Amino acid sequence: MEGVDYLADERKKAAFDVEAMKIVWAGSRDAFELSDRISKLVANDPAFRKDNRTMLPRKELFKNTLRKAVHAWKRIHELHLSEEEASKLRFYVDEPAYTDLHWGMFVPAIKGQGTDEQQQKWLPLAYKMQIIGCYAQTELGHGSNVQGLETTATFDPRTDEFVIHSPTLTSSKWWPGGLGKVSTHAVVYARLITDGKDHGVHGFIVQLRSLEDHRPLPGITIGDIGMKFGNGAYNTMDNGVLRFDHVRIPRNQMLMRVSQVTREGKYKQSDVPRQLVYGTMVYVRQQIVADASCALSRAVCIATRYSAIRRQFGSRNGGPETQVIDYKTQQSRLFPLLASAYAFRFVGEWLKWLYTDVTQRLQANDFSTLPEVHACTAGLKSLTTTATADGIEECRKLCGGHGYLCSSGLPELFAVYVPACTYEGDNTVLLLQVARFLMKIVSQLGTGKQPVGTIAYMGRIEHLMQCRCNVKSAEDWLEPGQVLEAFEARAARMSVSCARNLSKFANPEEGFAELSADLVEAAVAHCQLIVVSKFIEKLQQDIPGEGVKQQLEALCGIYYLSVLHKHQGDFLSTNFLTPKQAALANDQLRALYTKVRPNAVALVDSFNYTDHFLGSILGRYDGNVYPKLYEAAWRDPLNESDIPDGYHEYIRPLLKQQLQSARL
Repeated sequence: MEGVDYLADERKKAAFDVEAMKIVWAGSRDAFELSDRISKLVANDPAFRKDNRTMLPRKELFKNTLRKAVHAWKRIHELHLSEEEASKLRFYVDEPAYTDLHWGMFVPAIKGQGTDEQQQKWLPLAYKMQIIGCYAQTELGHGSNVQGLETTATFDPRTDEFVIHSPTLTSSKWWPGGLGKVSTHAVVYARLITDGKDHGVHGFIVQLRSLEDHRPLPGITIGDIGMKFGNGAYNTMDNGVLRFDHVRIPRNQMLMRVSQVTREGKYKQSDVPRQLVYGTMVYVRQQIVADASCALSRAVCIATRYSAIRRQFGSRNGGPETQVIDYKTQQSRLFPLLASAYAFRFVGEWLKWLYTDVTQRLQANDFSTLPEVHACTAGLKSLTTTATADGIEECRKLCGGHGYLCSSGLPELFAVYVPACTYEGDNTVLLLQVARFLMKIVSQLGTGKQPVGTIAYMGRIEHLMQCRCNVKSAEDWLEPGQVLEAFEARAARMSVSCARNLSKFANPEEGFAELSADLVEAAVAHCQLIVVSKFIEKLQQDIPGEGVKQQLEALCGIYYLSVLHKHQGDFLSTNFLTPKQAALANDQLRALYTKVRPNAVALVDSFNYTDHFLGSILGRYDGNVYPKLYEAAWRDPLNESDIPDGYHEYIRPLLKQQLQSARL
């Protein structure tokens, strides 16, 4: 029935101030008000409709995305939105588009790697969208191994130009979003060659298409790489292929903030430290972690609301069946994901602070924290995106058969999110980078060099290698000190074990390759410690709102105890825990599920997502699931007629046994 809130009884159970929790989730009252205002602006604009997206053919889907992007641009100008508001509007439109790469990669690349003169020339054009840019790094043959890129940029001193060339098929640029059909320009990454010497990979601004008729410029072969996983999803994006045939660009289109080529063809470093480019990398990765918490929370919101609506089995004396959310098997799969969404949100907030801190340090020529920051951001990007991709799929399963419908929103959410496990660094490759850092830290222990930041616990290595868990009751697992020591001891012991095993190899690189699976597990342990510690730090802050802190404490407990339960083998094999203590942890975890259960719907309401943004019938705010599923079925193009296309050619001859004359 329209206008009825079928989840009202669930919302009445909440033992905390939901409005206060919304502010905690958003980060501040100002952030909440901005998100609330912009999300409703998008939701109430029919031009941003997306409920039919999964049914559109590719060409129509792509054209629809172009329309939405231009409509968003118009609204941004009509409403005089700030840069932050404009970014939020594009976020809530919720459709991958060329603008993501223009604002998220092309503009930051010029800001981070361009000289003042280059920024003055190119940024005004980009800000007005008089040029549209993308980020052309990945190639058909190389992705993670950036140093293996094959595209060349050879300096010609006679004409003061670079010649951009794709010498092999595998040197074709492959995957850049916005490249396939829209971008007029790209920051192209190529091997810089002067006087026959290869100086490694550098960035160049290259025009790809005419600003008059949009045709590819001479020497440029360009197009879309084809359909990708899922209906709708990332198929709204024109991921492209690009080949250069000796394309000439002026020398001043090499991004020269860090290194330069003179008119005479001499390669030199500028006065700007190379490390400054790390600032952009930290920014991008902290944004990816923030996106992970958003995507996971969307899936969890859908699964939680539907689990409260769905009833199955357990009817007594003709009464209602049991709500699916009341089954412990459902809670043990769903509530750790709910807790993870909050955990990733708070570690994302901390990464924003870290970005500000590292930026200030870089400007002061302080590079001391860079190795730790690089390892930390790489690891958290890997950990959160893997957990989120797996979590979205788990939420689909938690919704049973209906979760498989496109109208549930979950298949498209999974398809659009899962590339995050690969872009901006393959997740396994990133964990191996973290592992290298950890092995270096272990090798420096005892030299007097004190570990700092997220690796500071390694400074207490002697204690962590010997201490034992002091937990004597299930309630002891709610003590932050006990928990942190457990995760620190696990991480330290796994890193030291790997280091000891590495030392047995005469060739360290052979050892690293042989032990890579163990090293990845040690890196995961380190990253999970960071997430746990930042959640606990959040709880030590002043958190307003009745009952809010208590709910966050319960979620924090669910997060670290579910991780402990899942990786119980690590804690037991490193001899920190006894089997009895592990069992007590599981007892406490079940108790926390019971505590969170009556608050579950209110906890996902605190994400403050509109029905438009969720894009899910199963996750509707009012819980009116079944009538809306029924209505949606009849909107499918296949139901436009009772008799399907192909009936007369194939079905009727089969039924009438006239197959000889049927056109098969």
